[in-house]
Amino acid sequence: MINMKRFVSTVLYIVTSFTVFAQKDTVRVMAYNSLYYGSGCQGPSGLYHGYLKTIVAYTNPDILSLEKMGAIKAAADDKYGTAPVGFADSIVRYALDAAFPGRYAHCPFTNGARGNNMSVIFYDQRKLGFVSIVSSYVNITDFNTYKLYYKDPNLSRTHDTTFLYVIPNHDMSGDENEKVRGIQISEVMRHTKEHFSRLPNMINMGDFNVRNSDEAFYQTLTNPDDTNFQFFDPPFFPDHKFKYPANWDHNPEYSAYFTTSTRVSATVPNPCGTGGGGKNWYDHIFLSSWIVNNVNYIRYIPNSYRTIGNDGQRFKVSVNDKNVHVNTSAPQNVIEALYQMSNKYPVMVDLEVTMNGTGKSVPDPEMVGVSAGAKEDVSVTTPVGDKLVMHFPKDMIGQEITVECFAGGESKMKKTVIVNDTEMQIKCKLAPGNYTLKIVGHHNTIVDISFTKE
Repeated sequence: MINMKRFVSTVLYIVTSFTVFAQKDTVRVMAYNSLYYGSGCQGPSGLYHGYLKTIVAYTNPDILSLEKMGAIKAAADDKYGTAPVGFADSIVRYALDAAFPGRYAHCPFTNGARGNNMSVIFYDQRKLGFVSIVSSYVNITDFNTYKLYYKDPNLSRTHDTTFLYVIPNHDMSGDENEKVRGIQISEVMRHTKEHFSRLPNMINMGDFNVRNSDEAFYQTLTNPDDTNFQFFDPPFFPDHKFKYPANWDHNPEYSAYFTTSTRVSATVPNPCGTGGGGKNWYDHIFLSSWIVNNVNYIRYIPNSYRTIGNDGQRFKVSVNDKNVHVNTSAPQNVIEALYQMSNKYPVMVDLEVTMNGTGKSVPDPEMVGVSAGAKEDVSVTTPVGDKLVMHFPKDMIGQEITVECFAGGESKMKKTVIVNDTEMQIKCKLAPGNYTLKIVGHHNTIVDISFTKE
């Protein structure tokens, strides 16, 4: 005869165990340099909405970082933006929702750098919600830390959920700008340390323009003095596909991970991006130790890091090249969309989220009440005699800038210099009159003011 009490207890145990075991979800994360998407650099936005729709329908991301988009105008009279007002909403409507209706939203974006490009985070609003921009640092572009939360089905009962922080990146390109990249990321991490006692569930991803693991910024992320702020590059750890030190610059050993370039030609299909085919691994997704070690309900799914559309046979050939090797790593319409959309491959990881059924989680290391950050502006002393005096924040040292004075729309003085100190003087022989002074970097307007020369 069955002991009914024991039977019921056994059934409840099995059901409860199965329920706890089954409470998992997957969050797919994608970083994609979209090559001035929205600025018209490559072609009409409507056409590129279609390419992105094709890519998103295939990759199915829950978090999508679009780096190097055209900077979206904050208002109609925004003279720094290169993409129209409301362009992020257009992406949602005509690209993302066209692939998955009603699914996506975007985080607020900023352009304190007055750049011609920016990064924007899009997310699956069914799974995730936006909380705030926790930290912001400005240097050539804006580096924002976005706080998202997982919409746990138990949230109404437990009032507890899991937070996920995302930092999208687009760092200074060029072999000659390794020092600038190092400053950018070291300052991002300095701000991070001001806002967190240690790294939480955090992703640091985008186009870092890194050539090898010895670059200063790569070491800042993966080998810091304080291991509480250590990030991991999944193909190295925990996947153990490669070992340090590593130099992937034009090295075919890393071909399957190359993200630059999808195109051999620098002028076809348009002259907006770089060519050369697959030759470097600029785009990465770095993960905090909490995610790698599954400390707080989110873990990296081993071996899920991938470069979309790269079959490992793209060394110095285009993503859609059929002469050397037919690319079957994705459907052909996706391969063609990747070729057209950008000169960069997107990269992805998958994260497993365990639903919080107990209302208990590890205390979040975010420091409450710390301001998001303030931009350090360049100051200029109105020319006295034939000298123009400029004061720069320390983290601008190493950057190339162009200083130009206009009168009536005509250039009266133009010089290109490297910032080598926090105070610099250049000769500026101008006749008395009214002028506009512009100081411009590679991707942004640093100073745009009017003055009168007595």
